[in-house]
Amino acid sequence: MAQPSAVAGKKPEKVPTPAKTAVTLHVNGVARKLDIAPWTTLLDALRLYLDLTGTKKGCDHGQCGACTVLVDGRRVYSCLTLAVMKDGAQVTTIEGLAQGEALHPLQQAFIEHDAFQCGYCTPGQICSGVGLIAEGKARTTDEIRELMSGNICRCGAYPNIIAAIEEVMHGEAGAKGGPSRLAGHSAQDARNRAFVAGRAVQDGEAGR
Repeated sequence: MAQPSAVAGKKPEKVPTPAKTAVTLHVNGVARKLDIAPWTTLLDALRLYLDLTGTKKGCDHGQCGACTVLVDGRRVYSCLTLAVMKDGAQVTTIEGLAQGEALHPLQQAFIEHDAFQCGYCTPGQICSGVGLIAEGKARTTDEIRELMSGNICRCGAYPNIIAAIEEVMHGEAGAKGGPSRLAGHSAQDARNRAFVAGRAVQDGEAGR
């Protein structure tokens, strides 16, 4: 009868857990110091450590774009970006686009063009659109479609999303003057503003 080998009876060695790393992220203009594990994604740092839940976790594989934020002005998938790689970087999330109660032009255009339904992909769509406009590469509707193809809207609001981006890109947002056709103090207006600003509305609506 074969005897058990010494290797088979040996307990596996315990691998020490890597120490946490100190990171400073300048999020929406504010320096935030974090001690995080080296494998923490920028998405988890924003949501779990800083409670900025406007940035959504969708596929967690860089395939849907719901987690898009701006890093040093460039749009990135935060689910594929390690936070330690962005130490010292300027990070802008959906919560940082508005100036007080004044929405960013693209946020306002999303309301004007009814460019969302469930609202879950909206923060990523808006951040990606802001980045696209800043890049200055898109000139036509087809180019906007191509450069926004990394952001999926499962509700199918693509024509309205494109229309909102085109309006801002061509400097037409706010040109007509006066209040938004959806502006006011109604519950619907509050809901729309919450969606485009990345604020949770209630359970089941653009949830955490």
